[in-house]
This record gives sequence, C-alpha cells and structure tokens, in this order.
Amino acid sequence: MNFGKIFILIGIIFIIIGMLWQLIGRLPGDIVIRKGNFTFYFPLMTSIVISIILSLMFYFFSRFR
Repeated sequence: MNFGKIFILIGIIFIIIGMLWQLIGRLPGDIVIRKGNFTFYFPLMTSIVISIILSLMFYFFSRFR
C-alpha cells in the first residue's frame, strides 16, 4: 500500500469521526466549569477516546505494512 492510499484512508476515517462527533457532542466525563462569564472546558473523556482510536489505527497500519 503506498502513501497516497494511506493518506486517503486516514482522511476518510477523520471525516467519519468528525461526522460522528457532531452527532455525539460532549461525552460523559468531560469537565465543564461555569462561573459567571467564565467557562472552563477540559475534554478528558474525549481525549481518552481519541487516544484509543489513534492507537488502534496506528497498530493496524503497522501490522499490515
């Protein structure tokens, strides 16, 4: 598999993840603190999910290379 096909596949995966992200919104476990006109948002669970997805992608790409 050449680099062009890999980049296209990664792009398609990111498009699908982005579309799902719009449907899901914030995940349970994301930290949101609102005080007055200040809002602090830390996407803890979202970061964990993205890390797992990227780890699986890199594992499969290295496995089939």
